[in-house]
Amino acid sequence: MANKLKLHGFNNLTKTLSFNMYDICYAQTVEDRKAYIKYIDQQYNAERLTDILTEVSNIIGANILNIAKQNYTPQGASVTILVCEGKVESASLTKSIAAHLDKSHITVHTYPEYHPDEGVCTFRADIDVSTCGKISPLRALDFLVKSFAPDIMTLDYRVRGFTRDIAGNKLFIDHDINSIQDYLNKDILQKYDLIDVNEYKQNIFHTRCRLKEFDIDNYLFGISEQDLEYETKYEIINKLSREMNEIFYGRNLLRDY
Repeated sequence: MANKLKLHGFNNLTKTLSFNMYDICYAQTVEDRKAYIKYIDQQYNAERLTDILTEVSNIIGANILNIAKQNYTPQGASVTILVCEGKVESASLTKSIAAHLDKSHITVHTYPEYHPDEGVCTFRADIDVSTCGKISPLRALDFLVKSFAPDIMTLDYRVRGFTRDIAGNKLFIDHDINSIQDYLNKDILQKYDLIDVNEYKQNIFHTRCRLKEFDIDNYLFGISEQDLEYETKYEIINKLSREMNEIFYGRNLLRDY
């Protein structure tokens, strides 16, 4: 067991996890596409998102200071939770607490949308967990994956700033990490193809994940595979694969394979 770090003063390292998830589907008609957007807004409204982020706070051991949430028109939702490491008396919760937004906070923003012509619908949720001190956002990774069950994930983790040990030496990180994959359980790792891009000297870690298995029935909204002729099915699979690959690799690809 590693020796516990002895610090001079407060651990003010900032640890930030950005969790970007994508859900992809195909809706054949304009009515089905609008129904998909409505479904997503119901499944991931501000109340549900607040419950998810509250549990994230519990998992990482943070105490909630304030919650702000909003459902948007025509679609989407946002939630912001301010958190801290230690307990805070309710009397100390004043308007000045907003000054701590860049220190410890958890936010989520949702972006459901669809292609105007091709029927591909994409739901994106961006979650940022930024902490200051001992609490680590990486503890919540498995729960976030389970909560959204994404087709594709883009994960970024960075440790910023420095703290000092009792001898006055700067510490730019206070834990061992080789990859974000170290903090995902084996079941999740087995389900996804993963790519790492890490800058170890800068304490910057990046992982992209894409589901390995593809069952077209899991990607259809308003219709099922048995409703499709072979050529139509192939065309839809091509559209879905292109959408997923472009998101996974972060660039536009050829229209046909």
